Amino acid sequence: VRVAGLKRRIDTGIAVPTNVGRAPSDVLRDIAKKAHELQDRHAQAFIGSLKPDLDAAGIHIEHWSDLDEADRQRMREYFNEQIFPVLMPLAVDPAHPFPYISGLSLNLAVRVRNPKSQRQEFARLKVPQNFSRFIKLPDDNSGRMRFIPLEDLIANHLDDLFPGMEVLEHHVFRVTRNEDVEIEEDEAENLIQALERELLRRRFGPPIRLEITEDMDPVTLDLLVRELDITEEEVFRLPSPLDLGGLFEISKISRPDLHYPKHVPTTPVQFQPGEPNTKPDLFRAIKANDVLVHHPYESFATSVQAFLEQAAADPNVLAIKQTLYRTSGDSPIVEALIDAAAAGKQVLALVEIKARFDEQNNITWARKLEKAGVHVVYGLVGLKTHSKLVLVIRQEGGTLKHYSHIGTGNYNPKTSRIYEDMGLFTSDDTVGKDLTRLFNELSGYAIEKKFKRLLVAPLHLRKGLLKRIQTEAANARAGKPSGIRIKVNSMVDEQIIDALYLASQAGVPIDVWVRGICSLKPGMEGVSDTIRVRSIVGRY
Repeated sequence: VRVAGLKRRIDTGIAVPTNVGRAPSDVLRDIAKKAHELQDRHAQAFIGSLKPDLDAAGIHIEHWSDLDEADRQRMREYFNEQIFPVLMPLAVDPAHPFPYISGLSLNLAVRVRNPKSQRQEFARLKVPQNFSRFIKLPDDNSGRMRFIPLEDLIANHLDDLFPGMEVLEHHVFRVTRNEDVEIEEDEAENLIQALERELLRRRFGPPIRLEITEDMDPVTLDLLVRELDITEEEVFRLPSPLDLGGLFEISKISRPDLHYPKHVPTTPVQFQPGEPNTKPDLFRAIKANDVLVHHPYESFATSVQAFLEQAAADPNVLAIKQTLYRTSGDSPIVEALIDAAAAGKQVLALVEIKARFDEQNNITWARKLEKAGVHVVYGLVGLKTHSKLVLVIRQEGGTLKHYSHIGTGNYNPKTSRIYEDMGLFTSDDTVGKDLTRLFNELSGYAIEKKFKRLLVAPLHLRKGLLKRIQTEAANARAGKPSGIRIKVNSMVDEQIIDALYLASQAGVPIDVWVRGICSLKPGMEGVSDTIRVRSIVGRY
């Protein structure tokens, strides 16, 4: 997305040099160079590490040339019965223009020759996505589990697809398209309709990368480069198999010895029932004390989900307000909001329909909520609403009580089992009133200048963080205890990074966990000696 956006700005002439004077075209070349290095490392990690480890564990990814005649015969039968009927070879000639290549689909480029005319032709064959990427081979009584890539199976039956033709070359390739979505929100009368039109256009975005197998011949490559209109820098020549994401299918096979032991999340002590066979009163627990939950070690279902379900069913709850950035199919969170609206409560859902690659999913949820009577809004023009918030207004005696949940993770029961996130439940009245004002700003025309407890981007968050970083630096210089711990998706803000460098030079120990992009450099002598940066890949 970012590369596509940079290319678009270069093409339209609006790209400007970076803050260190680098021309946009130079930045694009730097990105291409690094991307090639990363993809080479990616491929070598599979060839040099993962595949040997799978082999040692008795899980083998075979090729057609490795199979004996008995295996080949059974796979021919499987191909003819299951795969052949759904394949669609598309020829390229004056009567058949070069076909549209969908983004990230796996394809075979096939060159054939007519033995009578000696004329060479080109065809494209899309590897169907509704089959397993790795086809399980029959049991050979060796105790091994064997798989063959689907594209390898298809490639060795091309004679069946092009009868009467001589198959000269066949190679696997994959195209990545510009997946950026650009909407003029100020000019759009209906944001959902404008976004749906843009999503349709995204499918046909210009190619920005061509991945090919390392054995592709120059003739086939030249044809693809010409038809796709890409540059040499955008061609990535890699060892097969391409698209290693298909390995996730193999990771699901039943081999308990190769999986993490099953983790059963606990219920926070405050949310556990007082007596067996009773339901806990979450409002009473939150009213007594703030509750901080740590997912996935503590259960999302018995904390966040239970909080919303109890709010939806409680006759004393008058209103529920919530932000939704990403959620899952058949979401109990969405169902709780629908139940609350059906019970006559005031329900507001801020659905961020611009959440990248979840746009269509969120549009579907927004329409479902609207049909159920939920007030649905889409946030502020020009901004994404990334906050994870729930506010419940409850009648208690003669007063209204605010119950709030402020989290770092999406309201998604599925990802909450594998992503580490924090969530704070509080009945603090000041926080509740801050959230009330924030939701009014997000749903109406209120413009809040200041909040008492919340740090809200884009106006207040950076200022608040800078102030707190500077406080820790002052503590370190005064010989007082100090320390900073930050857990974020990305770390690219220059002012925050500069402040962390200054704090490090003052002696503040700084630990940063960054899931994605990070421009903060740890361990530079005299600059960032006390900074540690980690990115955790794997379980949680």
